[in-house]
Amino acid sequence: MTYAESILKVLVVGLLLGAGLPAVFAGGLVAYSSGAGGQASDGTVHAPNPVLKYLGIALFVFVAWVIVTAVFWITRTTIIHHFGVDLFPFMPKK
Repeated sequence: MTYAESILKVLVVGLLLGAGLPAVFAGGLVAYSSGAGGQASDGTVHAPNPVLKYLGIALFVFVAWVIVTAVFWITRTTIIHHFGVDLFPFMPKK
């Protein structure tokens, strides 16, 4: 049963990071561009919406944080070995 549980965990994380993170980034693009305002193709002018613009920036920051955390997680043993800094002290060591 442990193999099935491990496969399920990998599948869930793969779906969340593989499809969810790009979807969050796309939502940030839509929010940021909608919040910028501007002129549409038919000539109508839209006022900027700061709330949508800041929501887009917040989503970009979240995606960047997830990516940086993932890189640090992957390289954690190398960082501990070379620098002696444990970036994830709350996680159990194997």
